[in-house]
Amino acid sequence: MATVLKQRKLLILVIAFALVFPFLIPNNYYLHMMTISFIWMIAVYGLNLFAGYTGYLSLAHAGFFAIGAYTLAILTVKAGLHFWLAFFLSCLISCLIGLLVGLVALRTKEHFFAIYTLCVGYIIYLLIDKWDSLTGGVRGFIGIPAPANIGPLSFQTPVSQYYLVLFFLLLVVFVMYRIIYSLTGRTYIAIRNSEDLALTIGISTMKNKLTSFVLSVFFTSLAGALYASFIRFLGPDIGYISVMFDFLTYLIVGGIGTMAGPVVGTLLITFLSQQLQFLQDYRMLIFGPVLALLVIFYPQGIVGGVIRWKAKRVEKSGNPQVRTMPATNRFVISRHSENKKQVKEG
Repeated sequence: MATVLKQRKLLILVIAFALVFPFLIPNNYYLHMMTISFIWMIAVYGLNLFAGYTGYLSLAHAGFFAIGAYTLAILTVKAGLHFWLAFFLSCLISCLIGLLVGLVALRTKEHFFAIYTLCVGYIIYLLIDKWDSLTGGVRGFIGIPAPANIGPLSFQTPVSQYYLVLFFLLLVVFVMYRIIYSLTGRTYIAIRNSEDLALTIGISTMKNKLTSFVLSVFFTSLAGALYASFIRFLGPDIGYISVMFDFLTYLIVGGIGTMAGPVVGTLLITFLSQQLQFLQDYRMLIFGPVLALLVIFYPQGIVGGVIRWKAKRVEKSGNPQVRTMPATNRFVISRHSENKKQVKEG
């Protein structure tokens, strides 16, 4: 009970800090960086739902991010639709495309699935890059409108757009929490732990994997639509493979299969990379070894490492607290115990 109260207090403090951030640091540069970070977080949460909790690594999510962004741009600029109608349709169209891709891709497993989705993501990038009449090709897409007013609420200023993106981020985190700590979330975790065992106890793995994939595409395309309305200029590079690996880096550093991982990883890498911009290309010489060491010594990321550290303390004290921990935390602890056992046997 005390642990739950501590987590709630920490969550309230984080949300309160996010709400007062524009007043604490009235700097447009940092406000811009924080807004962009929130958009990346939403996309990484989408990737985390499928890769972290269902256990399938999709490398097409940068493509779906680009589909959400370009669909909003095309529907508002070329079709002339109202912004919020186009915003909703961009997510819906992305989900329909994700459904078609998932029906084929999920017939494969493990590295075959990853390779297939990598090819899908690259095909999406090529379509955006080469279809000049629709997407603008390498010239890019300009003239994307800012979010339309909702009654008295206007989203024309950087501060108002910051709060709009923050609203969607909190909404995504809430929905993710409700999914993960529900029967549906436990079903996803069961598939991640052992798909064959999940089949034997009557779980429809194909149906659940497809649902998880479409939900993850929805979150990622939502981030893409927000990105288009915030930056208001698009280029085909937003669907390139490098963006996909940025998403993976944020997730791995923060902690794959954890609720706080996307927030921690995205904030850390985004602001660290900005502070190291004076090194230009040489900053990758720092990121590379640090990321390699993190994967070796903290394969569950920073948040997973904290959970594992708490698990060690619980094991040493003999506290039965493990039984009251959430299922995702117990999974990290059990993985840690298995690793220790294997090392001792070795």
